[in-house]
Amino acid sequence: MEMIDRGLSEEQRMMRASCRAFVDKVVTPFIRQHWQREWLMDPDARLPREILEQADRIGIRTLGVPEAFGGVQLDPANEVRTFAIIAEEIARGDSGLADKLVQNWKVSVLLRNFAPRHLQEKWFAQLTADPGFLLAHCLTEPRGASDRWLPYNVPEAAMHTRAVEAGDHWVINGRKQFISNGYDAGLFVVYANTNPKVGMLQGTSSFLVPRDTPGLTIARCNETIGCRFMNNGELVFEDMRVPKDHLLVQGDALGKAGIYFRPGKIIQAAKNLGVGMAAYERTAEYVQSYVQGGRILIKHQAVALRLADMATRLAAVRSLVREAAVAVDANAPDADALCNMAKVFASEEIMKVVQHAMELHGGNGAMLDFGIEKLFRDGSIFLHMDATADISRFKIVKAMFPRTAGAYAGPES
Repeated sequence: MEMIDRGLSEEQRMMRASCRAFVDKVVTPFIRQHWQREWLMDPDARLPREILEQADRIGIRTLGVPEAFGGVQLDPANEVRTFAIIAEEIARGDSGLADKLVQNWKVSVLLRNFAPRHLQEKWFAQLTADPGFLLAHCLTEPRGASDRWLPYNVPEAAMHTRAVEAGDHWVINGRKQFISNGYDAGLFVVYANTNPKVGMLQGTSSFLVPRDTPGLTIARCNETIGCRFMNNGELVFEDMRVPKDHLLVQGDALGKAGIYFRPGKIIQAAKNLGVGMAAYERTAEYVQSYVQGGRILIKHQAVALRLADMATRLAAVRSLVREAAVAVDANAPDADALCNMAKVFASEEIMKVVQHAMELHGGNGAMLDFGIEKLFRDGSIFLHMDATADISRFKIVKAMFPRTAGAYAGPES
């Protein structure tokens, strides 16, 4: 499908063009030439630092960081839509790279809103100075992950990670898993229960935790089926002492994190769209050059129908992502419902797109060195990222019918 600039600002057009050139000239050639590196069991050896350095040169590594701290500040009227445009383009090259970068964007939004000035100065300086510096958002735990996505405001859903005030520090014990950038981030935002006597929505706080904090252990890199150029990690906290001023939000951390979660849903859908676009573009090229049965594939009716189906699904996903991004930027009343709709719709529609791509490539689709199966694996991951499809649907219903929707956990009130 031809790239249409309909409704984009001049800044957005320029940023998209710059990202597209970066993907076409740097990211895609690297992924195609070094497809084996995805499967290295040494996480540090997968994606070379040079890729992040080149992303830094075009200004996409520090989106959302205030200009005063050396970042690329976006127009607040359409920041989320710009995030989505850039995320789609980067994921078209590799969704793992997109994951690495967007964590920096989203956590930067949290820092600029909640971190005290002296900590913004410290950590934004490190982020902008070091192209390899990554940020991570640590919410998910080994048990009860879906409870935090709804969330259930019942005692059973409270964070197992606990933080206790002790003099001029907080002492944190617990574990986090499935954390994007968790294996190699330099700074973490960690959520913990600070008041077991109240519900999860009133008793969860967030903290800034530097990587070298005593008591913090990076337990392992989680080996995933897709998005493998982002190192997903598991973290353990054992009597980890965090200075008092590293408390970001006390008590209402999950509520305040809406400024992270809402754009996050849009960005997830946009990354998913980028994977689908890569699958479509490569499939469209393939079926117009590969001959089967005496004619190029696209001349076979069954192939043509599938290609049309792929294009239609992608157009529908893009339209909903755009609508949801506009709603989030405007803080519209329907933003919560729309951003979850975009996330779950994209995850399911793009899965169908990458399935078509696999099948239209025939035996080549299953070959590791051909690259289509990678897009299929990457697409499958999005069904489970930032909440499962069913949890997302629960959130949609809760947003649309808050007075009558079920509680889904605990006794009915």
